[in-house]
Amino acid sequence: MSRRQAAAAGSGTETTAQERGFFMFKSVFPPQRALVTITFEGEAIQVEEGTTVAAAVLDRAGGETRTTARKHDGRGPYCHMGVCYECLMEIDGVPNQQSCLIPVREGMSVKRQSGAPSFRTEENK
Repeated sequence: MSRRQAAAAGSGTETTAQERGFFMFKSVFPPQRALVTITFEGEAIQVEEGTTVAAAVLDRAGGETRTTARKHDGRGPYCHMGVCYECLMEIDGVPNQQSCLIPVREGMSVKRQSGAPSFRTEENK
């Protein structure tokens, strides 16, 4: 029986990749930088200093950084260079931040962005 057939048959005790110790975006290099603690959706997580917020979220939370305005489908970073705007998140209370361009720092608070970005501010009401 091939691996694919065994997986299709299932054993009833399926585990997630994280439970097995596999992370899709695991660094191939041993940690060289200090770890910082950020809060993502109310949960404290530790990541290497200098990692982008998008990479930290992909590694720990399955990759959804925002939802679409109309159907509330999950979206995640695509280009990782600030061109596509799929990685918009609320960082330290400020919405519409491109998480692929912002490095993590100690004490940072990160939340998924829900729906369409809001461009209204106190100045342009």
